Amino acid sequence: MQKYFDVTYIWNALPQLIPFLKVTFMVAGLSVLFGTILGFILALMKLGTSKMAKKIANGYTTILRCTPSIVLLFLVYYGLPAIISPFGPDLNNLHTAVFVIITFSLQFGALMSEVMRTAYEAIDRGQYEAAVSVGLSPAQAFRRIVLPQAFVVALPNFGNSFLELMKEGSLAYTIGLVDIMGKASLIVSNNYNSHSLEIYLALSLIYWVLSILIEQFFFKLEKIFSKGKQMINTT
Repeated sequence: MQKYFDVTYIWNALPQLIPFLKVTFMVAGLSVLFGTILGFILALMKLGTSKMAKKIANGYTTILRCTPSIVLLFLVYYGLPAIISPFGPDLNNLHTAVFVIITFSLQFGALMSEVMRTAYEAIDRGQYEAAVSVGLSPAQAFRRIVLPQAFVVALPNFGNSFLELMKEGSLAYTIGLVDIMGKASLIVSNNYNSHSLEIYLALSLIYWVLSILIEQFFFKLEKIFSKGKQMINTT
């Protein structure tokens, strides 16, 4: 049982936690990659002419956005092997990280579909039509005129969603993934819950620094691409 606060435990915990950032980054990076691809497909379905595709995409987005991350994580971790294993390979032997990546890819995809849809709809349709009227093909007009501006509009929301994913990813320790959060829990357990406050403060420091760095990175990206958007609008 902890009797006093010892700041040295914070500094001693940092070198033990930081190496496990690679697991956190790996999970977050792959989730963003697959989630962005899924989000793009869903956005195309929402913007297309098929009513059925729109209903499916909107229904998927609504369900995923209304499902808590930890509930979705347990549904994927316990439900996917139960559904697929009787008809195919035994998924219980898969690494825990696979289930975490699937979970957050599904969730990130739902968020990105709305980000992409609203970013596309925020661009004045007249610019696209003007580009086509001066000789550009529809694909060229989309790539050169619409896409760069939509990217700038979507960038702040993309950055915020990425930050949320990083934080939500800490829930992965609940199914046994040893990332930075999982390592902190192991350290606390090995210390018999002694000085757990210091350990979690060390974990918080790492997350604070990461959040600030990621926020500044997307802020600078937004400034860089905003200049390009201004150049497009003036030409």
